Amino acid sequence: MFELIFLGTSASAPSMQRGLSSAMVLHREYRFMIDCGEGTQRQLLQSGLGFKRLNTILLTHGHLDHILGLGGLISTMARWEATESLTIYGGRWALNRVADLIFGVVLRGAQPPLQIDLVDVNPGVLLDDEHFTLSAFPVTHRGPGCFGYTFEEKSKRPFLVEQAERLGVPAGPERRQLVRGETITLANGRVVHPDDVLGPPIPGAKLVFVGDASRVTDLVEPAGGADALVIEATYIEDEKELAIQYGHLVASQVAWLAREARVKQLILSHISRRYPDHVVLREAQRTFSNTVIARDFDRFRVQKKK
Repeated sequence: MFELIFLGTSASAPSMQRGLSSAMVLHREYRFMIDCGEGTQRQLLQSGLGFKRLNTILLTHGHLDHILGLGGLISTMARWEATESLTIYGGRWALNRVADLIFGVVLRGAQPPLQIDLVDVNPGVLLDDEHFTLSAFPVTHRGPGCFGYTFEEKSKRPFLVEQAERLGVPAGPERRQLVRGETITLANGRVVHPDDVLGPPIPGAKLVFVGDASRVTDLVEPAGGADALVIEATYIEDEKELAIQYGHLVASQVAWLAREARVKQLILSHISRRYPDHVVLREAQRTFSNTVIARDFDRFRVQKKK
């Protein structure tokens, strides 16, 4: 299960109701911030999450409404020494802008009290944990090095207690060995293999997060089968020409993507002040009914859906 918390959901500029783009994904001991628009550190505090264990930031791209909050956030973290290190993932162009902001403006050559690592993202796996994988995939938007991110739990094989008891496997370390995929030998000499007591694999939850984008046809495969897809819906069909001009999507396009990719739930973000929420939502739901619009501080539990 992944927990998703939105810190900012506005497009391009903040509104009275929405801050600029940022979200948090929580999984076990991990905390990932995705994008860091202006004012994110205040949103982080207001959400109740705070700075604790925040050491990884994933950037979807390098436009200012997605990175400008890094200046204030890092200034505060450096002053409070809230963490020993911070790793920022992003495309090369985005990281160059971040480096100018952090080292040229915020720190101005001073040695920071925390280690800051900028990691150039390439498509593929970024983190392979015992329980889940984090991977990046390319996204088409204005400028180079735009990425989306996939959080996917690893499949698990349920332990069949009744079968284990029939085979005489005692409760305790022997069962844990079998769950780890190890063959054991019982005191009576019987050899028990993991396949003897483990059921078929059960897939884990899949969360796909896309920031700004101008195409959806290249996202069908990365989004395939997601339990939740987060993506922008900056414009509506009536202003599709503006969407094309500025490299954004209309609500009907992302709804088409959700349907084609067999997504379970579509979560819209990067909402423009141009439209009331219900107008954007109505357009998307014509094509994909299980659509919601995220608001600042909304929380979602992303679990495997049948």
